[in-house]
Amino acid sequence: MTSIKPFTCDDMFRFNNVNLDPLTETYGLSFYMQYLAHWPEYFQVAQAPDGKIMGYIMGKAEGHGEKWHGHVTALTVAPEYRRVGLAATLMAGLEEISEKKKTYFVDLFVRVSNKVAVDMYKHLGYSVYRRVIEYYSGDPDEDAFDMRKAMSMDKDQKSVVPLQHPVYPEDVE
Repeated sequence: MTSIKPFTCDDMFRFNNVNLDPLTETYGLSFYMQYLAHWPEYFQVAQAPDGKIMGYIMGKAEGHGEKWHGHVTALTVAPEYRRVGLAATLMAGLEEISEKKKTYFVDLFVRVSNKVAVDMYKHLGYSVYRRVIEYYSGDPDEDAFDMRKAMSMDKDQKSVVPLQHPVYPEDVE
């Protein structure tokens, strides 16, 4: 049985099986530590009964007023644990935390070319808010979708009304 638990510093020495996957964005240890220190409630790990890390989600809360939102910085599941609903479970946990924090929406960025992920997020109720041109610095030809899901604070769902034109990374707040 899978267990979802808070991410700990020790987990950084055990998540290579997840992070070495080419679909996973990886960061320096200081980046993970910053998230763990500032937004520990948004950093969760899925663990198999044998202790192996199956996946994790890392996020934060940011913005002000009607732009106060939860943000998914990273969601990744090891290849051998994909397509069993683990990503949806981790997303539901982040959305629950965002609801408790009274955010207006949850957003995330996903590669336009990652059709499987885009379709999964759509299935979870996310919609494309805008396209961000050349979002991924390591791949200048790769754009991102900024996908959003309104939370209960956004009764009119203003936060998810799509923009009509793409933007560049420097235009993203």
